[in-house]
Amino acid sequence: MINSRVMFIAGHARLPQGMAAKSVFDTLTITAEVDTKYGVIIEASCTLATEHGREFIGQLLKGVSLKDGIDEPLKQLQQYYKGKAANALAAALNDLHLHYQQVAKNSK
Repeated sequence: MINSRVMFIAGHARLPQGMAAKSVFDTLTITAEVDTKYGVIIEASCTLATEHGREFIGQLLKGVSLKDGIDEPLKQLQQYYKGKAANALAAALNDLHLHYQQVAKNSK
């Protein structure tokens, strides 16, 4: 059953050359279930090649309020994620935030 208080959004970015996920995907995607009232990420995932990487990004983003902006999660991403996809993850997170802002603006 669909929860009307939750939206599903995605952000996309190009992957750099030499990434394992590049053989499967040309872009990296971050998806998130977001509480519509508070903008809080309930669950997040991404298309990194390893389950461990996907879980790490999910844990990093869980609980983040998109209403508060993404400066803090971008800092945490830069500080704790040291893989080759760091720039693509940051770009995908920026795209996800932009998409959230557009959806939130249109639903008022």
